Amino acid sequence: MKNSWVHEGKLRWCWLEVGGAVVMLQEFAREGLDSWQLEGKVGEGVSLVFICVDALVVYRRALARGLEPTEPEVGNSMWVTSVSDPDGYGLEFESVTDVAEDTKLSQIEGPILTP
Repeated sequence: MKNSWVHEGKLRWCWLEVGGAVVMLQEFAREGLDSWQLEGKVGEGVSLVFICVDALVVYRRALARGLEPTEPEVGNSMWVTSVSDPDGYGLEFESVTDVAEDTKLSQIEGPILTP
């Protein structure tokens, strides 16, 4: 997290950066000035896909931080791993590979060990 905005003790905006990739996330107030009321469940059915240099590094970093990413698996010639954010948005990370389709990381590296 490179930059952030905390308002009334709550993280409201942040700038996340890994290597040359940057994404900014913001949560709108649900009451008061500049508020926004939702119609339906936030994040339902929405996925953001990030094509990156090495999805396996993203997976390992997520595990090390106590997150629960999916086991990387090859699909469409890409390693794919995903994690859900607190609102239910799916965050997918993919990187090109020459490993055979449908191969899971545990098939080539052994059992997945969590920290």
